[in-house]
Amino acid sequence: MSSSAITSANAPLLGENKPPAKHTSVSSAVFNVSTSIIGAGIMSIPATLKVLGVIPAFMLIVIIAWLADISVEFLMRYTHAGKSTTYAGVMKESFGRIGSVLVQLCVITNNLGCLIIYLIIIGDVLSGNQPEGSVHLGVLQEWFGIHWWNSRAFSILFIVAFVMLPLVSFRRVDALRFSSALAVFLAVLFVSISSVMAIDALIEGKTETPRLLPYLDSNASFFDLFTAVPVIVTAFTFHFNVHPIGLEMDKPSDMMKAVRISLILCGTIYFTVGIFGYLLFGESIMPDILVNFDQNSGSALGSLLNDVVRLSYALHLVLVFPLLNFSLRANIDEFLFPSTPILAKDNTRFMSLTLILLAICYLAAIAIPNIWYFFEFMGSTSAVSLAFVFPGAITLRYHLYLISWIHIACSLKDIPAKSLPFSLYNCRDVHGISTSRDRIVSAVMIILAAVTSVIAISSNIYSFFT
Repeated sequence: MSSSAITSANAPLLGENKPPAKHTSVSSAVFNVSTSIIGAGIMSIPATLKVLGVIPAFMLIVIIAWLADISVEFLMRYTHAGKSTTYAGVMKESFGRIGSVLVQLCVITNNLGCLIIYLIIIGDVLSGNQPEGSVHLGVLQEWFGIHWWNSRAFSILFIVAFVMLPLVSFRRVDALRFSSALAVFLAVLFVSISSVMAIDALIEGKTETPRLLPYLDSNASFFDLFTAVPVIVTAFTFHFNVHPIGLEMDKPSDMMKAVRISLILCGTIYFTVGIFGYLLFGESIMPDILVNFDQNSGSALGSLLNDVVRLSYALHLVLVFPLLNFSLRANIDEFLFPSTPILAKDNTRFMSLTLILLAICYLAAIAIPNIWYFFEFMGSTSAVSLAFVFPGAITLRYHLYLISWIHIACSLKDIPAKSLPFSLYNCRDVHGISTSRDRIVSAVMIILAAVTSVIAISSNIYSFFT
C-alpha cells in the first residue's frame, strides 16, 4: 500500500496536515456535538409519535441514544489505540481500503441527503407544500399572496444562489463560528415557542389526546411501524463529526462526557418537540411539522408566533447547511481525487464541486418535496451504517461478505483459512482490545440495525406498489 494512500485515509476532514491544538473544553464540545445532532431530524420526530404512539416512541428515542453512545465510545477507543485521525482511517486500519471507501460513500450519501432535506424544509416554510392534496401555504404566500416569484422553485433558487453560495464558499469552518452560534440560538427559540404554544393550547382545551400505543387498522401493517425507526436513527447520526471534535480535546474521557451530555440534551429536546407537536396537531401532523404551522391560530399574536417558529428554524437550517457541506465536499474530493493537493488551495476544483453540489441539492429538493422518504432511505442505509454497523464491525473486525468469499477461495485453492488475516479464526479487532461484552453488544447492534433496516425498506417497497 502506498504512503500517499495512507496519508489520504488518515488526513483530517478539511485537508489539514497538522493535528489541531488540544484546547477544546467539554462545554464547547457539547455545543458542537449538539449542533451536529440537532438538524432537520427534529422536524419529523412528531410524525414518529403519530406512527408509533407516545410510549414506543419514547422508548425508541432512549434506546437509539444509548446505542449511539456505545458506538461513539467504540470509535474513540479504537481511534486512540491506533494512528488514524478520521472515521475512514479507523475503518481502513481494520478492513483496508474497502473500509475507508465505504465510510466515505456513507458520509456522502448521508450528508447529501441532509442538505436536500434542509432545502425541502426551507421551501416548505417560504412557499408551502401540497401533500396528499391538502394545501399548506408558506410564509411568503400568506404575506403577499401566490405569485411566480414566491413559488417553491423560485424561492429555493433564490436562497441557494444568494444565501447558500456565499456561506459554502468559505474555505475554513472557523469562519462560520458566529453563524453556528446563531443557529443554536434559533433552534432553542423554535423549541421554546413550540412548547409555549402547546401548553397554552392544552390549558384552553384545544389539544388532541395523543395515542400512547400504535393503532393498526385495515390499511396499516405491523411492519409499517418499522418505517419510523430510520427517522430516529438519522436524527441521532452525528458520527461523521466525532473525530474533528474529539481529537481537539485533551482526554478521550472528556469527549465521551460531552457526547453523553449532548445525547441527553438532544433526546430531551426531541421528545419535548414530539409530544408538544403531537398535542398541537394530533393526527393531522405532517412529516415536516413546520408545514402544520400555517394554520390560523385565531389571533394576531398566534399568527405572528406561527411565522416566527417557521422562519426561525428555516434560518437555523440555512446556517447549518454550510457545516454539513464542508464534510460532504471534502469526502467527495478525497474519494474522487485522493492524490491531488488540498481542496481549499485549488480554486477551480473547489468552486466546481461547490456549484455541482448546490445544483444537485436544488434539483432533488424540487423533484421530491417530502422529507419522510429521505429520512427513511438515509436511516435504512447510510445513517444506520455510520451509527451502528461500522462501529460494531470495527469492534468485531468481522465482515461476513468478505470472509465468505475468502473461505470459498481457500477451499478452491487448498489454502489454510487460518493463515489469512480476515479468516474466521482471526475474527477479532485489529488492536485486540475488545472484551467479550463489547463483541456481544456489537453483534446485537449490527443484527438489530440490519433487521430493522431490511423490514423498513421492504415495507416501503411494498407500500409503493400497493
